[in-house]
Amino acid sequence: MKVAIIKERRAHERRVAATPDSVKHMVGMGLEPVVESGAGAEAYFGDAAYGAAGAAIVPDAAAALADADIVLKVQRPLIGGGDGTDELGLIKRGAALIGLLRPLRHPEDLEAYARAGIAACAMELIPRITRAQTMDVLSSQANLAGYKAVLEAAAEFGRAFPMMMTAAGTIKAARVLVMGAGVAGLQAIATARRLGAIVSASDVRAAAKEQVESLGASFITVDDEAARGAETTGGYAREMGEEYQRRQRDKISEALRRTDIVICTALIPGRAAPVLLTEAMVAGMMPGSVIVDLAVEAGGNVEGSRPGEIATTANGVRIVGHLNMPSRIAVDASQLYARNLLAFLALIVDKEGQLRIDTEDEIVKAALLTRDGAVVNPALAAEPVLAPATSGATPGVSPGATPGATG
Repeated sequence: MKVAIIKERRAHERRVAATPDSVKHMVGMGLEPVVESGAGAEAYFGDAAYGAAGAAIVPDAAAALADADIVLKVQRPLIGGGDGTDELGLIKRGAALIGLLRPLRHPEDLEAYARAGIAACAMELIPRITRAQTMDVLSSQANLAGYKAVLEAAAEFGRAFPMMMTAAGTIKAARVLVMGAGVAGLQAIATARRLGAIVSASDVRAAAKEQVESLGASFITVDDEAARGAETTGGYAREMGEEYQRRQRDKISEALRRTDIVICTALIPGRAAPVLLTEAMVAGMMPGSVIVDLAVEAGGNVEGSRPGEIATTANGVRIVGHLNMPSRIAVDASQLYARNLLAFLALIVDKEGQLRIDTEDEIVKAALLTRDGAVVNPALAAEPVLAPATSGATPGVSPGATPGATG
């Protein structure tokens, strides 16, 4: 079977769906990878490396997608793209499309996939079960997003992170607050701690307290009783009520007075991101403070954050709203994502190298959106739909659907 890997054409996307290493494994599975020339250039994977791994290199997307049985993507395919590229229209009927398709934010695409007659699989819908850990793209990408968020904050911060005792005097350690202790949040905590900061964290889930403290950070508790029921069976957060959110804002406002850097990672799958920091709360921070809003593409956790920009408030606080944070560390993000896809391919490709989509498998069933001209995912009808971002941004995982209540 032919497997197509094409260049990602959506804005702010530097990742690629396959690396030379994953291509080599595909060849070992009996597949025939075809890579569009330049597909991995933004992640520093050259055509020669793909060719040496066993892939055929073709000049454009049309040549790569022609007669492809499986199409691997990072972002959802362009449909009547403004640059003249209609990626979906180039995929043959009966093919399998696998990628971060974001069906909750773009439900209109489901009908397009159905009309195209393809088997579309959304990797972000992989269930959070033990057997699916190697396919968990949300975790792999959120982990890097949390790491990169701290580095971006450090780059904007006008001071050092660790305490330094010098002959000229002592530099105080930076104080970092991480809002959300999911995958991205925990990595942000660990990274800030490694840089020498004093770190605290908050989360609506009671289970996060032990994880936060195990990393050497202090945990800000709002309501222990409410927190015990704040986590779904899938490990995500429930949306908390207005009374809880008011008390949370009061508690956080107190902490912000002694905080230099805030990393916001709160996301609820299928819903707009909750507002954690209001303009009034930001106004109470010290000049030179930095906030990184990883949820900016889903509406933002911070009032005043702007997608793709670094906004500066009247009191001198910088709000970093970079789009697609995992893509800003494209090499590692591509490598991890490619391994996630390989693990999923092992479920739908048999020992003879043929496509076998087993809807009895709970992982395949959860990820499968469309097949044989119909929308077949029963969970989507019950899920609330998040309206497309007005910025037109096309982010990656991360911030679009990070696991856990908060990243």
